[in-house]
Amino acid sequence: MRVTSALSGQHFGNLAKVHGIVTYKLSPYEQRAFAGAISKGLPNIFRRLRSNVFRVVPPFIIGYLVYDLVEKEHTRLTRKNPADFANDE
Repeated sequence: MRVTSALSGQHFGNLAKVHGIVTYKLSPYEQRAFAGAISKGLPNIFRRLRSNVFRVVPPFIIGYLVYDLVEKEHTRLTRKNPADFANDE
């Protein structure tokens, strides 16, 4: 049996017959993509944010403080000292 003869006229989802497995298909016109997005989705987002805030926020705060400290130190080190040029003409 050649592959082309086995695949001719078949769609990708129907290439093999499997016995003992039940599949269900729902028409795309019957699906509701955003069903419960406001009533269930938003409270779930807030619950997840509240449960993970102590894992996520402290590294960001520490990172910002380190970044701010390094930037201030870099700015301080790159400035010229006016006392070094007091005797120049």
